[in-house]
Amino acid sequence: MNHTPAHALLNIHASALAGMVSSPKHFERWAALAADEDYPDADLSEERFHESLVSADEALTALWSRHLTAWDFAEEPLWALDTRARTDERRAVIYDRLRFGSDLRKALDNAVPVAKLPGPTVITREFTPWYTAERMTARSFYWKSYEGKLRAKGWSDAAIASLDEASRAVVERLTDPEQTAARQAKGLVVGYVQSGKTANFTGVTAKAIDAGYRLVIVLGGTLNLLRAQTQRRLDMELIGQENILRGADLNDLDSLVGVDYVSDDDADWPEFVRHGGRPSTLGAFDIERLTTRDNDYKSLAQGIRALEFEKREPTRPLHDPANIHHAAARVLVVKKNKSVLTKLVKDLKQIHGLLGELPALIIDDESDQASVNTLDPKKWEAGTTERTAINGLISQLLKLLPRAQYVGYTATPFANVFVDPGDDEDIFPSDFLISLPRPTGYMGAQDFHDLDSPVAEDERTFANSQEKAHVRGIYESSGDRLQEAMDAFVLSGALKLYRAEHGLSEKPFRHHTMLVHQSVRKDDHAELALRINSMWHQAGYSSVAGHERLASLWASDFIPVSEARASDLPSPTSYEELRPYVNLARQRIGSNGQPVIVVNGDSDRYFDQLGLDFDRTPHVWKILVGGTKLSRGFTVEGLTITYYRRTTQQADTLMQMGRWFGFRPGYRDLVRLYIGREEPFGRDKSADLYEAYEAICRDEETFREQLAQYAVVVDGQPQMTPMEVPPLVAQHLPWVRPSARNKMFNAELVEIRSPGRPIEPASYPLNNGAAHKRNTERWRPLLDALDTTPVSFSNPPDSSSSLTRTFEALTGVVAHDDLLGVLTQLEWERPRYFDPHLTYLRQLDGSLAKVDNWLLVSPRLASNKRVEASILGSVPLSLVRRKRQAGKTSFGRIASVEHRLAAQRLIDTAAAPLRLDADQSAAVGPTTGVVLLYPVVDGDSHSDVHAVVRHGSADPSRIVMAFTLIPPTSAMSADRRLVRFRAKDSRHRNDATIPVSGPAPDLPSV
Repeated sequence: MNHTPAHALLNIHASALAGMVSSPKHFERWAALAADEDYPDADLSEERFHESLVSADEALTALWSRHLTAWDFAEEPLWALDTRARTDERRAVIYDRLRFGSDLRKALDNAVPVAKLPGPTVITREFTPWYTAERMTARSFYWKSYEGKLRAKGWSDAAIASLDEASRAVVERLTDPEQTAARQAKGLVVGYVQSGKTANFTGVTAKAIDAGYRLVIVLGGTLNLLRAQTQRRLDMELIGQENILRGADLNDLDSLVGVDYVSDDDADWPEFVRHGGRPSTLGAFDIERLTTRDNDYKSLAQGIRALEFEKREPTRPLHDPANIHHAAARVLVVKKNKSVLTKLVKDLKQIHGLLGELPALIIDDESDQASVNTLDPKKWEAGTTERTAINGLISQLLKLLPRAQYVGYTATPFANVFVDPGDDEDIFPSDFLISLPRPTGYMGAQDFHDLDSPVAEDERTFANSQEKAHVRGIYESSGDRLQEAMDAFVLSGALKLYRAEHGLSEKPFRHHTMLVHQSVRKDDHAELALRINSMWHQAGYSSVAGHERLASLWASDFIPVSEARASDLPSPTSYEELRPYVNLARQRIGSNGQPVIVVNGDSDRYFDQLGLDFDRTPHVWKILVGGTKLSRGFTVEGLTITYYRRTTQQADTLMQMGRWFGFRPGYRDLVRLYIGREEPFGRDKSADLYEAYEAICRDEETFREQLAQYAVVVDGQPQMTPMEVPPLVAQHLPWVRPSARNKMFNAELVEIRSPGRPIEPASYPLNNGAAHKRNTERWRPLLDALDTTPVSFSNPPDSSSSLTRTFEALTGVVAHDDLLGVLTQLEWERPRYFDPHLTYLRQLDGSLAKVDNWLLVSPRLASNKRVEASILGSVPLSLVRRKRQAGKTSFGRIASVEHRLAAQRLIDTAAAPLRLDADQSAAVGPTTGVVLLYPVVDGDSHSDVHAVVRHGSADPSRIVMAFTLIPPTSAMSADRRLVRFRAKDSRHRNDATIPVSGPAPDLPSV
C-alpha cells in the first residue's frame, strides 16, 4: 500500500460514514467498500488513521467530530446497549461497533472528547412515537440547511447535537402531521433569560415543516422591533435567499423592488442561507412568507389564494402523504397585537374546509407575556369564560385550526402555571414541559452569585468568587457609583477595541451597551437620561483628570479580574497602551453628541426612530435608560455594564430584568453589575436587590433540579406529567392556584423520596415565638444523644479548594423511630408543608426500606465566630445565624456547603464505622442516615445571635431548630420511583382540575 494522501483518506472516510446513518458499523469493511473503485490501493490501516489524527488533520477530525458527537447524543438507540447518551460508556460501545483498537480510541478521544453536557429535561404525557430516525433522515432538507448555517456561524458539533436533541424532543411530542385523526398537542419550553430560545424554536420549525407541518405562526413579541428581530432570524437562518426572492433575478433591479433585505442593500444579505436553487426544484418544497421584515400581517397579500394548497391527489385530504410533502409551507411572524391577530383570525375564517386538513404549528415566544388570561374569574358571567384580548385570539386560532400544535417559549419556569389546566381552549401545556439545559458559554445566575460556595467570605477573591469578579454593590455609604459605572463602560469598550486589534474577532464587539434600570416611570427615565448626559459631558474623558480616574479604575478593578479570569486574552501592559482605545471608545459612545438613549415608548414608530435595531445598525455603542420595555424579549446586544436599582415584589418581573445574563464571548471578564444593596422599599424598609435576585435564582434552580429528578421514566411510565407540575410549583410558590376559584388541582403531591439526597425544609414558622418554643421542646430529648467531646470532620481538596478543610461537630446516634417521632410533631409556616417527605420517612421502618438509626451532627462554627448556648438544659451548642429570603417566609439555605459535603461523603461511601472517640463508634453504613442540626437565629448580624443568649442559655422562643436530613442510598424501593401524586377524584383521573364541591373519593397512590 502506498501513502494515501489526506484528501483521498478524507473522501474514503466521508463515504464510509455516510453509509452509517442509523448506527456505527464495522469501519474497516465500509471503508474498503468506499475505496474499492477510486482508491483501490489506499492505506486503510488504523496506523494511517492514527497518524492523521495525531498530525491534526483538521478536515478529517471535523468529519469524525460530527459523527461521533451525533452517536454520543443519540437518545436510546437500539445499538447502544442501554448506555446513557454523552458518557464514556456510550463512546466505548461506538468504538466496539467500529472495531477500533485501543491506540486509535485514545487518539479519537483526544481529538473529539465526549461532550458531557446535560440534556433537556422532559416532563411528558405518554405519546405515540412517530418521529423516527428513518423518517427524520428521509425528510430533513430545512434542518440540514439550518445545521449548516449554525456550523458556518461557528457552533461546535456538541452545541449543534444538543440543539438537535432538544428540538427533536419537542417535535416528536407534536401530533404526526400525516395522521388521519385531528389532535392538538400543547407544550411549554423553558429556557434561560437571553440563552438562545430562538435557536431552539427555529430548529423546531425546520424539523416540523420537514415532517409535514404547512402553516407556522410565530407570535413574536408585542412590538414590531421584536417581531422584526424574529422575522430576520428565521429569514436569514432558515427560509433563505431563494424563498425570499421567489424567482426574482438579482441582476434585474426592477424585479427586486419591494423585496426586503435586497432592495435596501442590507449588509448581511450575503450571510443569508442559500439552498442552491428553489427548494421545490431540488426535491423539497418552498416556504412562502406571509409577513416580511418590515411588514407585519395585514391581510393575505394574494387574497385567500395565499392559503390555497394544490393537491396532487384531489380526492385525498391535504395531510395525506401524497399531498402534504409537495405543498409549500407558509410562515408568519406576527406581533401579539389585537388588531393584527384579529385580521388573521378573520381571514382564516373565510377558508372553508381546508383548515381541518392543515397541519399547523403555533410558536408563542415569551408565552407568559400577553398570552395568559389574566381576567379575574370571580367577575365572569355564570357559565362563561371571559378572556383577555390576546388570550382570546390565540384560543380562536386553536379552534379554527383543529390540527394546530401550540408550543410556548419562556425563560421563567414558573410561567404559565397560572393558566387553568382544566380549560381545554386555553394554553396550559397539557402534553409536555421541556426544560432546556444551560448552554455552554452562557453567563447566568451561577456567574454572578456564589451559590453554595464552600469558600469562606473572608477568603473570596476575584478568582474564586463570582460576586467579587462581577458585582459592584451600591450602598448608602458608597454613594450611587453611577460615574464609576460609566467609567467602567468606557474602559470595557476600550478593552474590547484593544482585543479586536490584537487577534480576537471583532464580531462579538460590534455592539457595546450599558443598561441603566432604576424606575418604571417615564418621567424618571427622562430625568435620569438628562443627568447621565450631563455627567458624560462633564466626565472629562479626554482630560488629564479623566484619564487618571480611568487609569485608577483599570488598575484596581479590571486588571486583577482579567488576570484571574481571562489571562489568555490580549491585555495592555500599561494604561498608556490602552489610552488610544479609550479615546476611540469615547468617540463611538458619544457619536452624534448623544451617548444616552431612552427606551420606554409603547409604539413601533417610537422604536423606529431610536436607531436601536441591532441587526441593521453597524455599531450600537450607547447607554440605554429604560424600564419594562428593556426587560421582555428585547435582547440588548453587547451588554457589558448594568446599573440596576429598581425594586419590585414580583419574582417573574425581577427575573426578566436579568438582562445581564447572556453570551459574552471574549469579554466575560469585563462584565459588571452595579446593583442596589440598600434600596428604599416601602415607608421605612430597604431591599437588597442582589439577595432578592439570588433567592429567585435558587428557587428556579431547585425547581429545575426537581423536574430533572422526576423526569426519569420508571418501568416505561413517566413519574409525573404536566398535569402534576402545578402542585409541585405550589411547593415553591404557595399562592399558585387554578385560575377559577371554584376549581382545585386534581393532582396532589403525596410523597417525595430522597434516597442519598438532602432533605432541607426551609419554611419554618414566621414571627411565632410560641411555635418555635414548642418545636425546640420536641427536639430537646434527642439532644441528650450528643456527646460532649467534639469530632473532627474533613473534606479533601476538590475543584473549589486545593486545601483540606476541617470543622468540628458534636455527634450522637438516635434511633429512626425517635427521630420520626420528633419530625411528625413539628409545626411549619404552611400546614402539611413537610407531609410529602414524612410519607417517605415513615416507610423507612422496613415497609419500603429499612433505616435503623441516624447520626446526629451539630456543627460548631470557627472559634472566632462561635456563640454557644444551652438549649433547654442541653450541652452547649453552636448557634448559627441565617436570614430568610427577601419577601418570603423561607430561609435560602440551612446547612453550610462544607457541612453538607462531609455528610454527603459519609452517605455516598457508606463508610465503615466512623471513630467518634476512643470508646465509641457509630456505623454510617447502609442503614444509617445523617442529620445536620442547627439552632438557628433569624437575624441580620452577629449581634442578633448574642441577643438570644442569657446566662449561657438560649431563649427557645427565638431559636429555629433547623435541619438537613440525608437518608442512606439504600432507603429506596425496587421500583426506583422518587415522587408520587394522587388524584383527588378517581372518576376524573386524567383531568387537571375538578370542582371544589362534591364528593372526592380517594384514588390509590399512583
